[in-house]
Amino acid sequence: MSVPQLSAEQRGEEILAVFDTAFGRLLAADPAAFRVKFRKMAASAFAFYRGTASLFYHDLAGERRGGPYLDERTSRVWIHGDLHAENFGTYMDANGRLIFNVNDFDEAYVGPFTWDIKRFAASVALIGYAKALSDDQITELVEVYAGAYRERIHALATGAKRDEVPPFTLDTAQGPLLDALRDARSLTRFELLDSMTEIRDFERRFAPGGGSIELDAATRYKVLAAFDGYLETLPESSLARPDSYRVKDVVGRRGIGIGSAGLPSYNILLEGNSDALENDVVIYIKQAQTPAVSRHITDPAIRDYFQHEGHRTVISQRALQAHADPWLGWTELDGAGQLVAEVSPYAVDLDWSDIDDPEEIAAVVADLGRATATMHGAADDQSGESLVPFSTERAIDAAIAADEDGFAGLLVDFAHDYGARARRDHQIFVDLFRNGRIPGL
Repeated sequence: MSVPQLSAEQRGEEILAVFDTAFGRLLAADPAAFRVKFRKMAASAFAFYRGTASLFYHDLAGERRGGPYLDERTSRVWIHGDLHAENFGTYMDANGRLIFNVNDFDEAYVGPFTWDIKRFAASVALIGYAKALSDDQITELVEVYAGAYRERIHALATGAKRDEVPPFTLDTAQGPLLDALRDARSLTRFELLDSMTEIRDFERRFAPGGGSIELDAATRYKVLAAFDGYLETLPESSLARPDSYRVKDVVGRRGIGIGSAGLPSYNILLEGNSDALENDVVIYIKQAQTPAVSRHITDPAIRDYFQHEGHRTVISQRALQAHADPWLGWTELDGAGQLVAEVSPYAVDLDWSDIDDPEEIAAVVADLGRATATMHGAADDQSGESLVPFSTERAIDAAIAADEDGFAGLLVDFAHDYGARARRDHQIFVDLFRNGRIPGL
């Protein structure tokens, strides 16, 4: 990629300006949460990269009107928006199957498909650097990802049936992906409930402490009203047993994680699919955020398609993720769009800490390339949404076929260039943070 050469001071000012646009309002509302967020980001270049999708898309803004492999269709597909090597893990789908695939759709939107795969490629470079892999080894990993993505997109585009390219399950996954699925299978709903709740007067309630915040009567009323609105957004198949949605308890939560600083959140305890206490379900209501991608997509038809950010997150996830969480829905609270989903007992993220052998890393990266292609292929005219009324896999396949030889090279060059840039930016960020130069902190 072509990158203007700025001094560390100039780049620092640019980073601060992007942060102000992306985080300014939330930071002013909850500086303590952002001190935690930024300390996590300071830990490594990869953690910094994870927390700065806004900076990434600011740097890609020059591609808004074109770029290799982008045309009218391939610039307008459902994308994950924050696709990096740690945003993969397990979930229980609506059919009761444990699936390994992309997770965390908070940044999902409609835009150029290359933005997803470039963001992933740069993350591979950062992980490879952290594991002391050579530039040649990093090149090989990005080429493996590009090849696996290309192969899967082509298979989907040329008529392969979905059952011929199955998802990663306990029956089909291998290596660390299978390990994650087995770990998820060993988890139980009872363990999750035991960590968050207790039995009082023959009924389950949230336990005090552990990050939960007791609500006053007015706030509780507002949350329950928002919950009633959420029920109207669920598919009919989720409403088979009305008692499942009987509310037992409600608590507040503070936003946690690198991406959720300053965002209000609530947990609701529900009856679940039977009267048995071990089948109770915890869902969360979380204020949805403006996706970083959306600041660089100017098409009003895309922007106007969504009622609010909660609606956008859910519609995007349902488009990108086959058989999504049956508890997934949206609502409004205090005028802001909210995402609602289950606090799943079966969520296990891919753990890179023990994946060190280059051959094993390559096998994992290949699988993630296939998963990326399957995600992009799912979100098209078959998804039930009119915003992308064409076959994305065919559009992407045709675009890549026009310059087959250059596809991997494009990602390799970007991975090395942006990986190096992210490492430099991380050091600049750390110096800004520790020297008190981030306004509001």
